[in-house]
Amino acid sequence: MAKFRIATPAGASFTIAGGGYEHEMEALAALDAEIYEVPATEEGFIEKARDADAIYAKGMHFSPRMIDSLTRCRGIVLGSVGVDYVDVAAATARGIPVTNCPDTFIEEVADHAMALLLAGHRRVIEQDRMVREGRWREGRPQLLQVPRLMGLTLGFIAFGHVARAVAARARSFGLRMLGYDPFIEELVMPPHGVEPATLEEVLRQSDFVSMHAPATPEAKGMLREHHFRMMKPTAWFINTGRGPTVDEAALITALQQGWIGGAALDVLEQEPPRQDNPLLQMTNVVLSPHNASASARFDPARKRRVGQELALLLSGRWPMSCVNPTVLANSSLRRWQPYSMERGPNS
Repeated sequence: MAKFRIATPAGASFTIAGGGYEHEMEALAALDAEIYEVPATEEGFIEKARDADAIYAKGMHFSPRMIDSLTRCRGIVLGSVGVDYVDVAAATARGIPVTNCPDTFIEEVADHAMALLLAGHRRVIEQDRMVREGRWREGRPQLLQVPRLMGLTLGFIAFGHVARAVAARARSFGLRMLGYDPFIEELVMPPHGVEPATLEEVLRQSDFVSMHAPATPEAKGMLREHHFRMMKPTAWFINTGRGPTVDEAALITALQQGWIGGAALDVLEQEPPRQDNPLLQMTNVVLSPHNASASARFDPARKRRVGQELALLLSGRWPMSCVNPTVLANSSLRRWQPYSMERGPNS
């Protein structure tokens, strides 16, 4: 039996099941460690993962009961930016660090957000349908009602890594940019060409509102009916963050009532959506299946990051990225000083 045992639910997330753990094991090669699979059920996990030295979290929700069952866990490691499928509060109460991958696929998500903005603004899906349905002559009249992109306003809700990467792209298109984020210094925004603003200013002034807030308990249902009523009737709402940050019923009403011009969404409140979800029938809605982060680099990069974080934890060191860093000072893990990544507990 290996010295260190890492439990993970059977199967894979975001990729093909049975893909193996070669990328994760690269960083673990110098340690006597193994990744073993446990049942992807609460009861099965509790029975088989109780004595694991670390948890590789994927493919299911990790409840307080599951976390409380762990007797020697040094950390819970995720291969995603979002950590909404792990009860971070329960892990914090137990003094267990929870890590994520906040920087490995930022560029992909930013590309996708910009693609959604452009697809909505230039009515790409509708224009494609017109050509396929023999309605060639309808295309130009539709776009003659659309203002040119240069000079329009893009507003960001939350201004983390993805929003900053989107700003770099949007700047090239000549967009004016506003940003709302109460959790960062205002001085962060201007170097990216973004003017700090209140949430109301972002909603009222923007021609495109790009949502980037994480799915924290505080951000759940952050945008509601009265927020959509503030937006321009021609504005597009773009979400490449998390679906639950938006009251989807309010968004649907806003689209149906013409309070906003359209929506371009990579994430939804329920995924996959029910087939009777009104968003699926709207011509002024562009959808993708929560795959903004996907690319040929996505899986190897995030899996290697998981392996790196596991190796740090199992060798007794702080992880590079910890979403509940208050637990580290009281843990048996020691602080170390890597090169600055401008994030995480070691930055």
